[in-house]
Amino acid sequence: MPALRKRLAPKTMVRAQPLIAVRDVRASSRWYAKLLGVERTSELMRSDHDDLYDRLLSGGSLILQLHAWDEEDHPNLVNADAGPPGHGVLLWFEVDDFGAAVKRARALKAAVVRKPHVNAAPGHREMWIRDPDGYVVVLASPDGEAR
Repeated sequence: MPALRKRLAPKTMVRAQPLIAVRDVRASSRWYAKLLGVERTSELMRSDHDDLYDRLLSGGSLILQLHAWDEEDHPNLVNADAGPPGHGVLLWFEVDDFGAAVKRARALKAAVVRKPHVNAAPGHREMWIRDPDGYVVVLASPDGEAR
């Protein structure tokens, strides 16, 4: 396995920084922060821009950006009703404490798409829910955790 890991090691690091358009940035930001147990940049450094854009951080790393629909002339962040939210996209988050994340999702009364279950292929647990804008969010334990 070490030889495979070395062969697959990237020459440069790439970090995903997904951005989704939402109807209420402040409400969505609070929802995601509670669900994932993470920080919002709007709490760390207040600005007059908080109703248009916010970032979520885990351990200081950016994990999700939220942007208001139809603001600042950004391509593809216009006309919220043009299609279903996030069709073909899953916002997938690996969480260290799956049980705690499920409790937080239930406390938020998130609409459940798939109840907590084991995905045998990666050997982890998953729960699929919808966020306030209708995006599908997956909470997953680390691979191999459920074996």
